[in-house]
Amino acid sequence: MTRLIATVSIAVFLVAGGSALAADNARPNKVSFYFAAHEDDWQLFMNPSAFQDVVAGARKTVFVHVTAGDGGLGLGSAGRKHPLYRARENGAEQAMRFMVNADHSPGPESDTHITLNGHSIYRVNYGSTVGYFLRVADGNLDGSGFYDTGFQSLKHLHDGAPMLAAVDASTVYHGWNDLVKTVRAIVDHERGQAAQVQINVAETNARVNPQDHSDHLMTAAAALDAVSDMPCVRRVFYVDYASAKMPENISADQRDLVSSVFAVTIAGVLAYDHGLSWRHYDKSYVGRSYFRVQDGVGQCSPARTEVAAALKR
Repeated sequence: MTRLIATVSIAVFLVAGGSALAADNARPNKVSFYFAAHEDDWQLFMNPSAFQDVVAGARKTVFVHVTAGDGGLGLGSAGRKHPLYRARENGAEQAMRFMVNADHSPGPESDTHITLNGHSIYRVNYGSTVGYFLRVADGNLDGSGFYDTGFQSLKHLHDGAPMLAAVDASTVYHGWNDLVKTVRAIVDHERGQAAQVQINVAETNARVNPQDHSDHLMTAAAALDAVSDMPCVRRVFYVDYASAKMPENISADQRDLVSSVFAVTIAGVLAYDHGLSWRHYDKSYVGRSYFRVQDGVGQCSPARTEVAAALKR
């Protein structure tokens, strides 16, 4: 497939035509990481690239969801049957399964808590996909946090707050560097012997991606800090909320792929008695994929990491 490559100049965002895919089929033995602040971010902003990585573009595709997406509820359910954070996680898990099953038979599945850098993290594995859920408190749009979760946020941690806790009390991150080292441990654990590594994050250039969610930007910062010493890594930056003001730029077939993944995500959330606005998100973001690419240099050396398994969920 022809790739659409977006590049950032001093004042404008330039798009060269094509199919709007950041996946690179020519790269063998590749592991692609999608870093999402919330459990529906990669479906809306990083597709159809994520779908292409799952079905053909990568040996393994890893989705790292950093916040619980709890909207300040913490473990709360807002009167529903399940906590909101679990509903949103189920949406992401179902989307991963759907992409794997779209082109293959159902794959092997497992879920567990593993310990990386001393932190217990929920991990799911389905076929060639892996999902991580760090479950730290949602930081609110501006990074100020929410009253019921102690005004904790990724932004506060980045700016010097001493700690940030997972809403399910599974772990506490003591300082920004602790979180960054944990993210690096995830990358090393999953990439293994892969020669090519791709990191997919929100666009960090405010001229191109203005007024983005603080959690999106802080998640990108953590991922980029974690791989800052890895020149072999290919970095892809996606426009998030600002893409709603840009014209649709993917083909009808690709739009169908993105729409189907988002529909499955919503169905997964609904199954846990919560809802998402299909009409708003489909109209605003589905059909658009804007990004820029920084290619890495050379092949990645084999990773070394330590991991311990724990009880499920």
